[in-house]
Amino acid sequence: MAVTLLTVAIIVAALVVRTAVAELRAPGSGRRQWAFLTDRRAWAIGAGTAVVLGVFGWATAGPTAALWAALAGLLVASLVGTGEKND
Repeated sequence: MAVTLLTVAIIVAALVVRTAVAELRAPGSGRRQWAFLTDRRAWAIGAGTAVVLGVFGWATAGPTAALWAALAGLLVASLVGTGEKND
């Protein structure tokens, strides 16, 4: 469990560092990269992905799969979320 937690933490830290470097190069780009956090559709799809993978993973690999499912849900939400407001 500790190795899994550390690996997931390293991946999340790498995403944050990537955002910080992009923000230094082009101010405002970090806000655009993380705009999916305010998108309800992205949250719904990401949460659905995390739940499905979490249930399947828990049944096959045990509780450590829940961390990977949460990370996968975050990544799916970031891909789905465009950051644009639809009027």
